[in-house]
Amino acid sequence: MIIRLILALAVVAGLGYGAYFFNDFRGQMIAQYFAQPRPPVTVSTVEVKPEDWTPGIESIGTVRARQGVDVPARTSGIVKQISFTSNQEVTEGMLLVQLDDETEQADLIAAKANVERDSQALRRASTLNDRGFNSTQNLDNATAALDASRSQLERVQAAINQKKIVAPFSGTIGISRIDVGQYVPAGTAIATLQDLKVMKVDFSVPEQQLTELKIGQPVQVGLSEGSYTHVGKITGIDPKIDPQSRLISLQAEVENADGALYPGQFAFVRVVLPTEPDVIALPQTAVVQSLYGTYVFKVVEEAKEGDANAKQLIVRQVFVTTGRRFGGQIEVTKGLSAGDQIVSAGQNKLSVGNTVTIDNTVNPATAEMKIGG
Repeated sequence: MIIRLILALAVVAGLGYGAYFFNDFRGQMIAQYFAQPRPPVTVSTVEVKPEDWTPGIESIGTVRARQGVDVPARTSGIVKQISFTSNQEVTEGMLLVQLDDETEQADLIAAKANVERDSQALRRASTLNDRGFNSTQNLDNATAALDASRSQLERVQAAINQKKIVAPFSGTIGISRIDVGQYVPAGTAIATLQDLKVMKVDFSVPEQQLTELKIGQPVQVGLSEGSYTHVGKITGIDPKIDPQSRLISLQAEVENADGALYPGQFAFVRVVLPTEPDVIALPQTAVVQSLYGTYVFKVVEEAKEGDANAKQLIVRQVFVTTGRRFGGQIEVTKGLSAGDQIVSAGQNKLSVGNTVTIDNTVNPATAEMKIGG
């Protein structure tokens, strides 16, 4: 028994000494690892510079043509001729569709004959009245008969004109909705006509921003968020605010020289506000959002530990207050000063106190700003 007890105590003592030795060794290795200088991390930076900032009010809207209608048939009839092709540029007054007008043309001949007959009768009555061989009543009757004939001629001519469907304004005509030989009732739409050279954009903004808006104010319009490819101006501000949504409706006219905008499209709108000087803005890639707040990594130069004459670049975490965003940039209202060097790429490899080297030959933040701006 005594021998077994001695062996057990020896095993326990050995295990205890081994655990102590392992923990001591591990502690020494960890301390040695952290005592070694960490290699610097390569990052890209931007210098904080106050600059001009053009703020804006952003919204979404719907594009429509400055003028656009579904051209209707003004009267019923059989389609005799279609004088346009799809997507053709037409001018105001151009003949689009001719309806059958044979009956009206026959009535026109009779109406013209009646006018000529009554004109001759009036001339004879007038001559006789001048010579004293005719009464005033006969002259009045001849005048009334001529007026009635002329009225009938105008009515027939109007009926003939209604058989001609013409373009009410210049623009782009769409796909024909009728065929030759088809009977069309009055009011039937033959095609859509849209003036695409200048487009209207309907959009709305919150009532709180009404004081910043005025007629003639410049706007930017695009078909993708942050990319504004067309410019125009505000042409209308609704005098009433929607009591349900608390939004006010606006309308802008935008040049469409490239033909990229079409009626019915969804568009991103930005109302351009007056430029503000001395605003600090950074690429959005330089700003980190976290549960603890918004911060950036600021590069500072400090003396190396143990060698006051040697300098190194390290990063410090600086919490900032941000504001408006536009064109890949974000406004910083508090926390930074002009001349600060801020990390714009490589933050995912950083921790506070890291040493860094700066390489701005390829800066993703600058590339993004060029693309977005």
